[in-house]
Amino acid sequence: NQSLVHLFIVGTEEGNIHQCSLAYSGQYLETYEGHHMTVYTVKWNPFHDRVFISCSADWTVKIWDRNFKYPLMSFDLDNAVGDVCWSPYSSTVFSAVTSDGKVHVFDLAENKHEPLCQQKVAKRAKSTNVCFNHQDPILIVGDDRGGVNSLKLSPNLRKAHLLTDNTGKLIPDTETRVAQRNNMEKLLETIDVKRPAF
Repeated sequence: NQSLVHLFIVGTEEGNIHQCSLAYSGQYLETYEGHHMTVYTVKWNPFHDRVFISCSADWTVKIWDRNFKYPLMSFDLDNAVGDVCWSPYSSTVFSAVTSDGKVHVFDLAENKHEPLCQQKVAKRAKSTNVCFNHQDPILIVGDDRGGVNSLKLSPNLRKAHLLTDNTGKLIPDTETRVAQRNNMEKLLETIDVKRPAF
């Protein structure tokens, strides 16, 4: 977590996600239930310190608030989801890759139910990794056969006003960071958190 550096989250083969602290090595601070199979990836939102995303072999991507034990949102992608990644440009944009070779790009500010775009990038391989390029509007997708594909993002998915530090790493300016946090906060306010029926 970028603002609470002592916190970290891990996914398990059983489908649970544990919030842990560097200060308490013997126990979990919280256990989040929601996936039914192995959790492959869990990542904090780069703009909002309570929000994280997970993906699983159970075909779903889930958005979480660390203050709630159950997911805020869930997306069924019809195949095992190998990786998920938040955009460095917007707090509401993320991408996921599935074992059928597709990449899915969502913008929750535009559509809370379906991806804005999906593209098959691997014909005979499973997409296993996805990453937004921090310099250019490009999405990188890797597969289980060692292939790497680069996809150019459409203009509506690269809403960025980013600065770089002396190492070349991009850092959003304070105004942009606050605006992006507020965008996610508005989204969170529209969601009614209920315990799911398993």
